[in-house]
Amino acid sequence: MTIAHSATVGTFRLLCEDELSAVVVERPESTSPYLFVCDHAGNRIPYRLGTLGVRDRDLVRHIAWDVGARGLAEEFARRFDATLVKQVYSRLVIDCNRPLDVETSIAKISEGTVVPANQDPSREEVEARQREVFQPYHNTIASIIGKRLANKQPTILLAIHSFTPVYHGESRPWHIGLLYNRDARLAKLFRELLAEDETLCVGDNQPYSVDDFSDYTLPVHGEQRGIPYLLFEVRHDMIETEENQYRWAHRLAHTLERALERSPELAAHTLG
Repeated sequence: MTIAHSATVGTFRLLCEDELSAVVVERPESTSPYLFVCDHAGNRIPYRLGTLGVRDRDLVRHIAWDVGARGLAEEFARRFDATLVKQVYSRLVIDCNRPLDVETSIAKISEGTVVPANQDPSREEVEARQREVFQPYHNTIASIIGKRLANKQPTILLAIHSFTPVYHGESRPWHIGLLYNRDARLAKLFRELLAEDETLCVGDNQPYSVDDFSDYTLPVHGEQRGIPYLLFEVRHDMIETEENQYRWAHRLAHTLERALERSPELAAHTLG
């Protein structure tokens, strides 16, 4: 079962009636202890924003979404019959993993590409992007977690992202990055297990790190709620095909099961 949530009507309506709403939930009633989220699952642009002034070929690049992340998240969540929350509009409309008060919330330039429609949007348009894309997504995650906690349903939050093989001309050696802020427990277990494969280059808070100032999803929904979490960053050239998304999803699922076998403390978060 998939649920699509409608945006709240405001002064300026961003999304037309026949457009897909910003947040889509798969298996909302799942009893799995794992809750998956994908902040950058889509590269859709609302009709009213045209192409944001960006070329079509740029809208399939990483500047617009996390290439391969949606398929990876869908298969990973399916492996556990778990709830998955996806945000389907481009991060160039508004980045749902950034606090609203930072410059990268609505990026004027991304990886050297200027986004013309983001240079000087009106206050009404900014508020509409926040109201109809950002807020429904995070309200949905908060509501699901609140319901799970009220029902004493065990929960571990898993965020799925991807990153570019080359950034500003520099090659990135990592195949996968394990990101966290204060709670490194699950990341440490994954790092130890993935290190068993000597051909795999694993990033410890690389190629990015999580903090309270430039990130939103994990600090707000994970740490503030006291929920164990982990953010996966997979290099997108490794998950561009359905076959590779399937392979990586099942590899990570197997590693997750092994990690929790090693940690009675974290495993307790999977038991009802």
